[in-house]
Amino acid sequence: MTTQQNSTTSSNTNTSTSTRTGNSNSKNNRVRHSALAVGAALAVVVSVAGAAPGAGTASAAPTKPKLRLLAATDSVTAERWEGEPGVYLDLATYVTVDDVPLEFKVTRKSYKDPVIAEQIIRKGGRATAKRLPPGTVKDFSGLPGFLEVSFRNAAGQEVAKNKGTFCPNNASGRIRPDAPATSHFPEGCSGNPFTLGGVWGVEKGWATNASSIDYTRPVDLPVGEYTAKVSVAKKYRDLFGIPNDQPTIKVSVLKASEGGEGGGGGVGLAARSAAHQGGGHGAHEAHGAHGGHAAHGAQPSAPLASHHYGPRGADMPTLPAFPNALVDRGKAHHLGDGPGHTDGSRVAPPLKAAAQRPTGRAGVPANVPKPDLRSLPAWDIAVTDGEDGDVPGKDYLAFSANVWNAGPAPLVVDGFRKPGKALMDAYQYFYDANGKQVGYAPTGTMEWDPRVGHEHWHFTDFASYRLLSADQTKEVRSGKEAFCLANTDAIDQTVKNANWHPFNTDLSTACGQKNSLSVREVLDVGSGDTYTQYRPGQSFDITGLPNGTYYIQVIANPEKRLQETNLNNNVALRKVILGGTQGARTVKVPPHDLIDVK
Repeated sequence: MTTQQNSTTSSNTNTSTSTRTGNSNSKNNRVRHSALAVGAALAVVVSVAGAAPGAGTASAAPTKPKLRLLAATDSVTAERWEGEPGVYLDLATYVTVDDVPLEFKVTRKSYKDPVIAEQIIRKGGRATAKRLPPGTVKDFSGLPGFLEVSFRNAAGQEVAKNKGTFCPNNASGRIRPDAPATSHFPEGCSGNPFTLGGVWGVEKGWATNASSIDYTRPVDLPVGEYTAKVSVAKKYRDLFGIPNDQPTIKVSVLKASEGGEGGGGGVGLAARSAAHQGGGHGAHEAHGAHGGHAAHGAQPSAPLASHHYGPRGADMPTLPAFPNALVDRGKAHHLGDGPGHTDGSRVAPPLKAAAQRPTGRAGVPANVPKPDLRSLPAWDIAVTDGEDGDVPGKDYLAFSANVWNAGPAPLVVDGFRKPGKALMDAYQYFYDANGKQVGYAPTGTMEWDPRVGHEHWHFTDFASYRLLSADQTKEVRSGKEAFCLANTDAIDQTVKNANWHPFNTDLSTACGQKNSLSVREVLDVGSGDTYTQYRPGQSFDITGLPNGTYYIQVIANPEKRLQETNLNNNVALRKVILGGTQGARTVKVPPHDLIDVK
């Protein structure tokens, strides 16, 4: 399996030494059409980017990337949907990179430590890390406030202002023919709140989308004609030596039509740029989530009508909790499929299991690399009235949970169906440093999960959830959950052997169909698998449970059926405080160290 690593030498060289599915096919077609327009527009950038730098000169090889802000088109069209707070815009502006790649390493030592971003400078085969000023980056979604946009109406009056986070890993493409054919950098930036490490980058001779305005803050533009002026914030111009280019784009806002394609050939609405990979089975990773099991990037303009939300609405997924490569994966529908899309999502063919069950004596050499499964603390916590299949009239404590693989080896599990049964025998495979299979071990079963929002093969007993008493000595509620293993969120792309391009990120293909005879499920190094709070099984029945302090405990590999490098780091806890009365229960979620997300 392909792995990517960076080896850098820290050097503080700067003076500052110290961060679902829409209910209308027309809407989905509109977004798909718009994103394709963005991809096609990359060709426009070529005509304005100029010739390859350095032609005919004998100067020393450059060590700093040359960045420019360019507009791929001079006009875009967006649609204003009734009842929505505004429009979600992709203005088709790009950051071009030349001379050398733009590269960042973003890390935090623990959840008690701040996020640190370093720009990687490579010279003569040596890499050094230049730390960005303290507070520049606060999470792993990108460079906040990078893009500044001003909107003026036909009379020249400024009617709106907005800012956008720049994820260097957004959808990108070449701006000249001699640029590298492919990018070795990851796709998307992680939105999972418990991400530990990320790698961002743009190859030289490439451009990456920079203009998906913060999707949590749509632009309130009534139907009409506007001019948008786009610029890079001064602090980033100074930091990276970016010229003060300020392209202008004509923005036409139309009244949305349920029956029309929309967009009028313009760029229009765009899915969130971040993606987790991360962003998720919700863009936190989107996961970071299943269905999303969902990343790392939902399209807020498409109402999430396929899911039942309770009358109190508490189980409605929060927008930042979507994973990066996302949307309704259970139905193989992606808002961002295809080249040139800004959310990093794609539909991949399914992984194939071995041609037959393993034969010979089961065994694993003592020194063979193994995965290291770890749980993240629960998040996206809310009191709901249940999901599909739950008992009406009860209170449920719902949450999102993630198990990730710290490596150094991927978790590879094949399932082979028992004849005539909705059950498979599961086997874990082990590989040497050259990728050759050197062992296997029986590791339980896989089962077909028919629940709405799942409908695929789950590896059983992959995780266990418990609600513990305040002193953490009693289990007041418990449950086991089987997982469809998929790489929904990038949790730490800086660990040894982290795979920056995990294959099975698409839930619609990752875990087989009901009639499958065999499946292969993989959790790659550096990636995690998130199940969001609005999936069946992601909650405790708290009806009648006294108010007070409790802990949500997430345990990876609870039966220890999977072989790992370390079985002592599989448990994570999150404190919650229950209050209210039946039918009106409340939950408070204190910060987990520096992570202050509910």
